Order: sequence, then structure tokens, then C-alpha cells
Amino acid sequence: MTTTPYVSVAATGLLVPFAEAGVLDVADVQVARRVAHLYGEVSQVATLGLALTVRALGLGAVCVVVDTAAEDVLATLEQQPDEPLPWPSRLEWHEVLSTSPMVTVGPDGPGTRPLRWVDGRLYLERYWADQELVRTELLRRATLAPPVVNEDRVEALADELSSDDALAPDEPNLQRLAAVTVARSWLTVLAGGPGTGKTTTVARALALVAAELGRPPVVALAAPSGRAAARLQESVRQVVEQLPVSETDRAAIMTARGSTLHRLLGWQPGRRYLHTAENPLPADVVVVDELSMVPLSMMARLLPAVRSDARLVLVGDPEQLAPVEAGAVLADIAAAVEDPSGAATAPPLPLVRLRHTWRYEGAIELLAQAIRDGNADAAMAVLAGDDPAVRMVVLDDGGHVSAADLARTRGIAVEAGTRAVAAARNGDVDAALAALSTHRVLCAHRTGPYGAAAWGRQVGQWLAQSIDGYGSGGEWYVGRPLLVTRNDPDLGVSNGDAGIIVDTVSGPRAAFGTIPPLLLAPAQLEDVTTLHAMTVHKAQGSQFEGVTIVLPMLPSPLLTRELLYTAVTRASEQVTLIAHPDAVRQAIAARALRASGLRSRLHTP
Repeated sequence: MTTTPYVSVAATGLLVPFAEAGVLDVADVQVARRVAHLYGEVSQVATLGLALTVRALGLGAVCVVVDTAAEDVLATLEQQPDEPLPWPSRLEWHEVLSTSPMVTVGPDGPGTRPLRWVDGRLYLERYWADQELVRTELLRRATLAPPVVNEDRVEALADELSSDDALAPDEPNLQRLAAVTVARSWLTVLAGGPGTGKTTTVARALALVAAELGRPPVVALAAPSGRAAARLQESVRQVVEQLPVSETDRAAIMTARGSTLHRLLGWQPGRRYLHTAENPLPADVVVVDELSMVPLSMMARLLPAVRSDARLVLVGDPEQLAPVEAGAVLADIAAAVEDPSGAATAPPLPLVRLRHTWRYEGAIELLAQAIRDGNADAAMAVLAGDDPAVRMVVLDDGGHVSAADLARTRGIAVEAGTRAVAAARNGDVDAALAALSTHRVLCAHRTGPYGAAAWGRQVGQWLAQSIDGYGSGGEWYVGRPLLVTRNDPDLGVSNGDAGIIVDTVSGPRAAFGTIPPLLLAPAQLEDVTTLHAMTVHKAQGSQFEGVTIVLPMLPSPLLTRELLYTAVTRASEQVTLIAHPDAVRQAIAARALRASGLRSRLHTP
């Protein structure tokens, strides 16, 4: 394996073989060399540690576990090095890091150095500080004296709100438990997969809080992306419309607007936020959905901005992919609470995990369960079954699909695209956005023959061949599906938001699925691309009637259980999986590697 000459030239000493093997890129090398020079670091081992820590952030990890660094790094490479890498021994790591001028050792002491070494983990100081802030804020909120509530009133209303739940006689009503927990606690973590009733539970919890406050609550609904925030808002409204609550409370909850976390906190130029610990949010209840997508840095900004006398409800699915940025806060919280791993006691975080699935039954539920459990045999049995809700298209050993299977996939994509284009040309914004969500091609990779770019081109060609005039009319042609590739709080769009160009009385407009739909002049958009296929990461927070999932051939470090589970659970009605059987088994067997100390640190008072 070789890397670019520029990386090799930039690297020196111990960094050279790691750069040549493709472990380190230019940014990793340049940052490590520059910082080492500034701090007078002469040890190549310490400089390598810094470079690996910078690299880890790009892979979503908060830190490097020094004792397992070699195994962890090699597991992330698509191609293994031609020669063994000169990894320092455990003794070398420990001796060098404990005396390096770049490293603060232990959890205490001022953060005046760029690196922090705690419990065998090496952090950039900034991320250590964010992790500790998140840890202390979570534990602080969980251990505050709880809200004073009228227990009889809470129990009675909770019974009324959950009286129609169709559960088995011996099945605990976890939705009721979670709603009551919100009323009784300043912090509640609500975990569960798609269709387990998380937003129904949130709506009921808001009704309980309103009854306890004796006045309409100020509610903030937020999510990492605009589409997830819009779906949270709409779902809560639909439930609240049917709840037996006062019209005043109903109106207060239904007028709560969903927003991105950036907008909720009042993002301002210069990466500053209006709402902080000194100027907290005015809300009585803050609900954050899709927490699995929230990175550590955003959690460190959010938690201090929520008043101590406001209820904070953190909602999400711990089994999904972690954020693109560093951290896996929800997964760490769930693991700390549900699997203490030998700790004397679990942290006092009130977590309720919903388990009953209401959205779909049959093959999709069975497939999702098998993937979540790591049971490859069960998953393959579902994929080989005769339920039309789940279908597998087998890639042969050469990575090819049969002509019949490709034709069927083309038919699905063209049918969905035709509906979206027809609505867009008719100026029907709602119908165009709804059609955009009927089907989506999801890929593990961005590039390569099995990536979103290649499949996007393929679907675009199919549509151009099937729809008269498709793609004509310049860059912003009517019916062009869009994908936002960078957060733009000023415009109100987030990385991963999907939209479509619609013909309106004012001319072509980019429509996005907020409530009401956001209409933007195309000239306002800078960071967008054509959306005919997308990565699974970008699809988090979205829901489609059907998905076609494309997995790459082996080897691929992106093939993980979390990725496949996330992809499958984006669908409500139909899943088509295009993959080699070995790739499916590998994905189910492999867990995502995302080093973090939050899980273990949550056990530290």
C-alpha cells in the first residue's frame, strides 16, 4: 500500500511508515508535527500518539485506547499494510506519555496542554473537556432533587392517557413508565427502535407535565437535522390532537416548533451560541430527538443551556449509527446504564427503553431484530424467505447483479422518481416532498462501484431515459432532488436534509420538508448535490416507504451491524438488500469501533 508523495514528504521519523501505509493523512501529520514543535516534544512516540488522536476524530472516535491502538487502527483500514508497522510497545507508550510536555496525565489539573491521558485513553484536550462537561452535566441533572409533583394526579392521568394501549396481559407498559418518568425527573433518556412509540410517549409526557405545572408549558422540540425536527413536530401534533387534555394545554404543545439544535441554541457567526449556561433556554421542557446523531461537541453546548428547573428528554435509538462527528453519547449512556461491565452500581441516569414495535411487523421487524442481536443465520433466513416486505438481490463473487434483478430495481426507482417529478411540475409542494420519501437508494460508501455517487448516476440515467424532458432546463431543473451537504443555520437547512425543485408561481423553488415546507430560491443554496442515492449516514433521521440498500464487497471497514440496522430500519414497508452473502454476515458480526471514555466515566461521581 502506498500513499501520496506529499504525505510521505510531510512525515518524518516514526510517522513515515504510518503515512506510507495510508494510516495517517496530510492533516494528521501536519498537525502532529506542528504541535510537537511548539511544545518542544522530541519523542517520536508521543508525536505518533498525537497524530493517531487527530486521525481518530475523523473516524468518529473521541480518543485513542493506547493499549489496543494497533488492533483498532488496522480494523479501520480497507487494505492492510504490506509490511508490519513499527508500533511502540505498551511500555514505550506509557513511559513516553506519562512524561511528555504535550500531555496532561490524569483527570485533574488545568487543560493547558494539547493532549490528556486518562485511564489508558489519549484525548485532545478539547474533547476531554467536552466529555467531562457532558458527564458532569448528565450526573448533575440526574441527582438534583426531583420536581415536586402530585403523585395521585400523575398516576390518574397516566392511566387515562394509556388506557387504549393494546398490550399483552404480561407485557409492561413502558410508554406509560417513560411518560411518568419525564413528569418526575429533570432528565429522562428514552431509548427505542423505530416504531416503538417514542414520539407518542413524548406527547403523553408533555401532557403530564402540563397538568403538573398548572399552566401551558413552554416546549422546545429539537433534533440534529431539519427533517428529523419536522417529523418530531408533526408526530407530536398528531398524537396531542387525540389526547384527553385541556384545549389550552393542547394548543401550547401543538404550537411548539421543531428546530435543529443549532437553531434552538441560537447559532451565531463565529461558532458561538446565544443560549448558554449564562443565558439558558426559556423552555420548561426540552425534547431532543434522534440523539444517536448528536455528537459529543453539540451535547457539550446543549446541556449547560437547559435550565436546572426544566425537564430534559433525550430520545433516540442506541443501536443506530453514531454521528459523523466524534462521539456516541446515546450509545455510551445506554451501555453505562444497562451494562455496567463490572461496576458496583450503574450511574443514576433514568433510562427507559421501549421494546414493543408498532410501525411494522413481519419480515422487516424480524430482520431488524436479527441484525440487532448479531444473529446472521436468522437474518439470512429472513432474507431468503417469501415475505415480499424483504428481498435480497445477491451479488455474485464478481460483484455483479443479474439483468432481471437490475431491471426490477430500476422499475422501483423510476416509479418513485416519476411520482416526484409529476408533483414538482404541477407545483404541488406537499405531494412532491411526499413522493421523495417513497423510496431511497442507501449505500455504505460515498464513492466506488457500490457507493452513493455511482448509484446516484445510475438512477439519474434511468430517470432521464424514462421521463420526457427530465434533467433539462439548466442546473435547477424542476424535479431535481437535492441533498444538503453542510449545515446552514441561516437558511434553516442541515447536512443530510432532502429537498426537491418545485415549479411555483414565483418560479423554481427548492422545497424542504419542514412544517410548513421551507421554500428557497435556488440561488440561495450553496452546499447541495443531486439526490438519487445517499449514504446510510445521511439517511439517519429519515423514514421511507421502501429502501434499496447496497452493500460493498469485502473487505470494507464500513460494514458494521450499526450500519445495516440503521439502513433496514429506515423502511416502513419494503426492504431490498443488494449484497454478497459474505458481506451481510460480516456486517452483522462487526460492531462499530468508536473509542470513548464517557461510558466508563459515567460511573465516576
